[in-house]
Amino acid sequence: MCGRLSTVIHLTALGERARRTGSKSVCPEKTGCSAEWIGFGSSCYFFSVESKSWDEARESCRAREADLVVINTNDEKTFIFASSHKPVWIGLTDKVQEGTWKWVDGSPLTLFWGDDQPDNGGGIQAYGEEDCVQIRYTPGSWNDIACKNSQKWICEKEATLYV
Repeated sequence: MCGRLSTVIHLTALGERARRTGSKSVCPEKTGCSAEWIGFGSSCYFFSVESKSWDEARESCRAREADLVVINTNDEKTFIFASSHKPVWIGLTDKVQEGTWKWVDGSPLTLFWGDDQPDNGGGIQAYGEEDCVQIRYTPGSWNDIACKNSQKWICEKEATLYV
């Protein structure tokens, strides 16, 4: 049985009785994700069913006390790709400085661009400025695309720790 171990100490010296209680976990720590979220590693992920612009998607994540997903490892990338309906927004942008791709948590991009990406629209005016990133259908590839486009997204937050 998993729960909390309580200790009770009774002292009978001089006819007095004192009681001290304490509590400690007798089970390993557990993490969990609330309804509508899927757990992987130490994070919880929300996969939207509606479509919004990158900025609106990020606001939706923040309203859920999360942010757009930051993909740190190949295992996480594989999980995200297998679990999502592509294309989807991820938390990567070069809005602050063109050509300098950063995650929404401020960390720099080090992995995972698709072939010939990023291309900032490849010089085609109709595509506009491509400052946000999507995961696209080609396995494991990312694409820079205009932030105003409407598509699904993925939020990420730390899993809740239950002791």
